[in-house]
Amino acid sequence: MTPADLSLTVLRAVRRAVDDGALRVEVPPRVKVERARPGGAGEYASNVALTLARPAGRSALDVAGIIEQRLRDAPGLRRVEITGPGFLNFTLQRDADGELVRTVLAAGSAYGHGTALAGTTVRFAEATEPRAVVVAETVVRLLRSQGADAGFGGGGERLYVRPGAYDVEGLGADAARWALLRAAPHDRPLDGPPLLVQHERNPLFRVRYAYSRVRRLLVNGEQLGVTPAPHEAPGAPAHEAAAHEAPAPGAPAHDAPIEATALLGVLGDHPVVLLAAARHRAPDRVARHLEATADALLAFQHTVLPLGDEKPSAAHRSRLALAEAAGTVLAGGLSVLGISAPDRI
Repeated sequence: MTPADLSLTVLRAVRRAVDDGALRVEVPPRVKVERARPGGAGEYASNVALTLARPAGRSALDVAGIIEQRLRDAPGLRRVEITGPGFLNFTLQRDADGELVRTVLAAGSAYGHGTALAGTTVRFAEATEPRAVVVAETVVRLLRSQGADAGFGGGGERLYVRPGAYDVEGLGADAARWALLRAAPHDRPLDGPPLLVQHERNPLFRVRYAYSRVRRLLVNGEQLGVTPAPHEAPGAPAHEAAAHEAPAPGAPAHDAPIEATALLGVLGDHPVVLLAAARHRAPDRVARHLEATADALLAFQHTVLPLGDEKPSAAHRSRLALAEAAGTVLAGGLSVLGISAPDRI
């Protein structure tokens, strides 16, 4: 279950509560869910009960309880909790991890694309300033990825963009675009020369290097006889994923549930990020999300394949599938920004 799926699940629960008379409110067009804050309950949270309390004429805790009752048997949810003044907190079923990876791999570069903005028509005024042209073209791609009819023409919507040079000759197309898109449109573009340095301090390098590491992991996995298979939770211990394929005696368990959970979290957030970037005309949100995805992948990469005498297991296959899903998100996000994803750096 992705955040977008969870949002729809909660929205359906609200609609059922309205249909059966438990709540007397207008059904909202969408329900916002976000990652639970550190120290909070569950994996995701929503304040939908607080937003509906006043129009319903009831306390937020009452509204949360009504919605929670209609979520108890929802597929993909392991637990729903009510905290504070009426926040709904969600913990996903463990199998949802494998389902997320399967969803990403099945969708490919279209993962995160949707129909939330279907029926919306957006036309932008033609721009001549270099940075405005790059930002507008990217925003159009983002809007189309969410189902909107977007393009240019006439006296359409104007984007406020702080001017910046599109220095393709000095930086190359990829670094030149990143310099203009990584900063928020109203902020000064990034300095170009640091984006050419192959160092971890360079965020563009980290993102593209992370993608290249995924490609190398897939090649190395094939050499070891490990193929991607998202059948188990990627962070599960090898003996749980496949007891009949336990590591050789004395071999390290080599598991990283924290790293896997972090990577799954950013992959699950990708559809929400794309939609928010389209709505707010903010390609920089995509760039920042790619950085977070790259950092999570680079922290996870060392746990993917067997080490030393460790025997390949189902856990390794599921971790390789998770890494492949991360590469899919990185490539898809870079494509939206008009930036290439090299197999090797």
